[in-house]
Amino acid sequence: MKATVAEKLEQRLPGSVRCASEFRGDVTVTVRCEEIARACGILRDDPDLAFDMVIDILGVDMGRPEERFEVVYNLYSLRNREYVRLKVLVDEHDLTVPTVTGVWPGANWHERETYDMFGIVFAGHPDLRRMYMPEEFEYFPLRKDFPTMGIPDSLPLPRR
Repeated sequence: MKATVAEKLEQRLPGSVRCASEFRGDVTVTVRCEEIARACGILRDDPDLAFDMVIDILGVDMGRPEERFEVVYNLYSLRNREYVRLKVLVDEHDLTVPTVTGVWPGANWHERETYDMFGIVFAGHPDLRRMYMPEEFEYFPLRKDFPTMGIPDSLPLPRR
């Protein structure tokens, strides 16, 4: 399946696939950040692939100086009973990724959570706001540079 997904994306969006791999049956295709929404639309609409569900979208802080963050999209095809993982690499100096809510409306909360925890902005998202942290909170708790014990006095705590 790795070849099928990567080949179809490369056919329909030339230059969009950065790399593809398969490990123990898990297929991962890394696509160019600016092509993620179109790539997801192709995977959903292609009758042979039919990835009709976004299972999860999550952020990963890789701690690298270049392309520090990854956004990982776990997709599922009900018809073919197969999973695929898409990834985009995001640089710390441009934390913008196109939204995929136009492809799968259910991506809404996943993108909001990724924004809230990592600060990755999903361009075109219909309601990008924080889910867990207060809007005025200046930090992103799942980044590797966030202190393990938190930031003293950064959040008002309830009184006893």
